[in-house]
Parts: sequence; structure tokens; C-alpha cells
Amino acid sequence: MQHKHQKRRRKVNTVAVGPNQEFQVEGLTHDARGVARLSGKVTFIEGALPDEKVIAQVIKPGKSFDIASLNQIIEVSPYRLTPLCPHYDLCGGCSFQHLAMEQQLAAKQTWLQGQLRKVIGELPIERLSAEDYGYRRRARVAFIYSEGKTIMGFRGKASNRIIDIDNCIVLTPALQQIFAKLKQRLLSDSLAANLGHIELLEDSRGVSVLFRLTAMISPELKAQWMQWADTFSFVIYWQDPAEKRVQVEEGDLRFYDVDDLRLRYHPQDFIQVNEQMNSKMVALAMKWLAPSQDDVILDLFCGVGNFSLPLAKRAKQVVGVEVQASMVAAGRRNASENKLENLQFVAADLSQAVTNELTAMSVTKVLLDPPRAGAKAFLDTLIGIKPQQILYVSCDAATLARDTEYLVSKGFKVLRVTMMNMFPQTSHVETMMLLERLSQ
Repeated sequence: MQHKHQKRRRKVNTVAVGPNQEFQVEGLTHDARGVARLSGKVTFIEGALPDEKVIAQVIKPGKSFDIASLNQIIEVSPYRLTPLCPHYDLCGGCSFQHLAMEQQLAAKQTWLQGQLRKVIGELPIERLSAEDYGYRRRARVAFIYSEGKTIMGFRGKASNRIIDIDNCIVLTPALQQIFAKLKQRLLSDSLAANLGHIELLEDSRGVSVLFRLTAMISPELKAQWMQWADTFSFVIYWQDPAEKRVQVEEGDLRFYDVDDLRLRYHPQDFIQVNEQMNSKMVALAMKWLAPSQDDVILDLFCGVGNFSLPLAKRAKQVVGVEVQASMVAAGRRNASENKLENLQFVAADLSQAVTNELTAMSVTKVLLDPPRAGAKAFLDTLIGIKPQQILYVSCDAATLARDTEYLVSKGFKVLRVTMMNMFPQTSHVETMMLLERLSQ
């Protein structure tokens, strides 16, 4: 569910193939491109906003639409803002900083309504949002050291170029501080020559930094860095060149708190990067699914138990299903440490046939939070389970629409939908949908 930092300038096809032309911008795509029409043909203009009159040049003509480059704004939208980030025009991780938040949300909501129109009709889409900046508690920072020069930042759009940045204002304040300190030290430290990338993380335990090494370094250099980290109260994890995953002792695992529960996890396990939104999302999921002591609930694609543990506080029985063995182990440990004896975790690949054990449990409700590819392979099994309700959490509206259309054709009805602004200032859209099985 994480967005990539991207650069806004296009690497290819940026040479104008048409003259400067005047466009009246009518709409906005969910990824922040203005929509205009010229002689009946749709033109997408990156950086242009609705109700603006602009001068632009077509840089990529197409059969059904053109892509144009914005050159001048003649009439400015009242909702246009000056981006807060000095790197905004180069680092494309954020695509919406030039637009007021209410209009950002409206653009995403309109797009989502269109994506889901076949399954929700006129059902209103609700909203869930939190802070606009300083929300991201995890980031993978690209790093290049070449000929004595250090570049630290995020990858550019449609290219492998690294955009060198001084700070990232969507990171939590603590991570912004660590980013700046790391960059300053790495400019003159021998570690830079042996570093691939950096992973920044903040959770309920504090701040950590993971260094992905491209070559082994001396114990003395590691010790110097560990001592330096201690002075700023953060932890360092070292991932050696031959390791696919850093080795972490149980006592050094990370943890975060949600719903008055503590979840431990490996620093490279997936967790939601927006802590405030994650807490709101879990609370809303509990409200919508309304687990009770009569419910047996399946939590599919459960990770380390982000939903499983809160569900188990309220339900009769919960089974979390996850393909990654390390996360299953983490889930079991979390259930034990939080004294939830009605919660078990099962390792299963939900893209394959599922054992009868899951289908014979008298499941009443299901929560699923699949990756971008959705849950298509599991849908027939899910329908066979015959749950009363399904809560679908999605990071990809297209696969959500596809899967929901199939569920609706098999006797389910959409009750509620909310758009979750998990990544403000970006084009990313997350959705939560509640479905109910019609009586048969």
C-alpha cells in the first residue's frame, strides 16, 4: 500500500510537437492532471487546475487524447497553492501540493465514484482523513555515492535518476530531523561508499534507521555509527550485502500501538505508513463490521495482525491468514503477548486452493486487505464460505471494482464505502467497502 516518490518532469517525449495553444481547464484527474478539450479532443495538462485558462503545448499526441506541457497560467484557480516543498517540481512523490486539500479530496472522490460506478451506483462515498503533512512514519531513501559526491533522496518520475533533497515534509517530524542529520554526516563519512539505500522508520518504540550495505564494513565503523545514533536516540539495523532481510533478535523487534494493543514486527515487515490514519481506519473497521461474541471472523491477508487483534478483542473467534511465514509467526506472538486466546494465525497462499479447515469454520464475517492485485483467486472460496458481511480494504480501486462486481453478481450488496486519504498530497487512493450477503 506505499506510494513511490517520483519526479514530475517527463524523461521522454517532452519536446513540443504542436504550437502554444490556449486551453480552458474543465476537470482534474486523480493524479493531478488538468483536463481540457480542444476541438473536441481531450488534453491532459500536468500542473493545470480546473477553471484555469492556460497556455500549453502538446508533447505527446494520441488517438483518443493528447498530453500537453504547461507553459503559462493566464487565469489562476482560487484553490491554487504555492507548494510548501522546495523540491516539489523535481521530486514527484507528491503530486497535489499546489491544490487546496478540500479540492484534492474532491478530485479523488470523483475519480473513485467513477471507478466504482457499476457496483455502488449513486451510493455516496464517505471520507476518512487526518493530517495533511508530517504523516509518513516509514520511507525508503535512495542513496548514491560516486566520485566523492553523495546524493540522497527519492527516485525521479519515469527514470532511475535520484532527486537529491534536503528534507521531505510528508515524513514525521522525527524522521525529518534524522534525515537531515544522516545526510550531513554521510557527506563526509566513509560509510557512504558502501551504502545502497536507507530505510527510515518511526513507531511506538521510537526511530530506527536501516542501512542496506553494498559491501562489508569494519566493526570499528559500525561501532562509531552505533555510538553516534545513541546520542540522537535512534537505533541502527545493518543489512549485509548477502542478506535478503536483516537479522533481528526478538528483543530488537519493532512495535506499534493500535486500539490499546501492542503489535511487534520485524523492521522490514509491512505496516501502514500513516499511523494516525491507521488508527482511524481500524476504528472505522470495528464500527462497520461490528464484531460480537456471536461472530467467527476470517482476516485475510492479515499481516502481523493490524485488524486481527482488534477483531479478537470483540469477536468469538478470529483466524488471520497470511502467506508470509515470518508475519504469521509475528501474529502468533502478538496474540500471545496481548492474551488473546481466541485468535489464531494460519499460513496459506490465498492465490491457491485453500484447505477445508477454513471453509468449515462457520464463518460469519470476513475482513480482507489484499495487495494491489486484489483477491480474485480467493473469491469463489470466499463466496462458498457464505459470510454475512465482507469488509474489503483496498489500495487499488480497479481491482476493488473488479472483485466487488463479481461478489455482487454472486449475491452480495454494497452497504457503505469510504475513501481513505492515507497519503495526502499524492494521487494514491485507498478504499474501505462493506458488503452484505443478500438472504437466499
